[in-house]
Amino acid sequence: MTRRSEQRRSPALAAGPKRLAVGALILLALIWGYAWVVMKVALGYAEPLTFAAMRAVLSAVFLMLVLLVSRRSLKPRALGLTVLLGLLQTTGFAGLVMWALHSGGAGRTSVLTYTMPFWLLLMAWVALGENLRGLQWLAVALALGGLIFILDPWRLHGVVSSVLAVGGGFCWALSAVVAKLIHKRHAVDLLSLTAWQMMLGVVPLVIVALLTATKAPVWSASFIWALAYNVLLANGLAWVLWLFVLKALPAGTTGVSSLANPALGVLFAWIQLGERPGLTDAIGMALIVVGLVVLTVWEIARGASREAPTPLPEGG
Repeated sequence: MTRRSEQRRSPALAAGPKRLAVGALILLALIWGYAWVVMKVALGYAEPLTFAAMRAVLSAVFLMLVLLVSRRSLKPRALGLTVLLGLLQTTGFAGLVMWALHSGGAGRTSVLTYTMPFWLLLMAWVALGENLRGLQWLAVALALGGLIFILDPWRLHGVVSSVLAVGGGFCWALSAVVAKLIHKRHAVDLLSLTAWQMMLGVVPLVIVALLTATKAPVWSASFIWALAYNVLLANGLAWVLWLFVLKALPAGTTGVSSLANPALGVLFAWIQLGERPGLTDAIGMALIVVGLVVLTVWEIARGASREAPTPLPEGG
């Protein structure tokens, strides 16, 4: 087979996995977007920290079983940094977001949690000296404007749940910095790291839940379904889909997909829970989503300029 015929066949061979990855991406957005509604429903039957702890414990056990079945090493790497990652991502992020959902709307909480990329930009600017450039400034300004509209400081309505959701996004951003540091210093398996940070981070979450719980969960069919959805779909299947998508598609494409999660969270909360955003909430959420779009477009443009292939000399 000639080189030219191989070049003609290779796009066709690659098209199959890419189509599967696009389908996985759509399914992933639906699973994670709807998870906000499912978590809100679950909190009608359990206290927020109790449900957060149960969800994290079962998810950690599930991921450990996946490691066993796939015959991967169970030995944790970079234990100290993994503990810190667990405290930020499982204890802080999951705990604060669930607490925010308890007293706030699912749609609003999903959008405020996705302020994470903006906090990450500011952290990199302050701590790592990575200056904001071009459209990044516009994205941060749009997100700040959106926060002002949603927090509604002139009325302070629902400010506690909003601050908790933003705090969850802040913890998520910090955890991303720690994860980046781990990958820079150590060769770690992504699935193993996720399982161990969840297993370690859930310990303080369980302790706090036990100390603050005032009642046991109501084991209704709706609660069991919500718990199973979070463990098997939102944390189990979704994680496998995410790893597949990351491997098969460009980073820019996967970045765009994350924009669908808060948007679908708002849509599903409107349809199932009747959470129709007020004017200021709608303006604020729209500004944050537009900011995410601007930021993603900027990242894709930068990635394309870095990855642009060097033209082959004529006749090569």
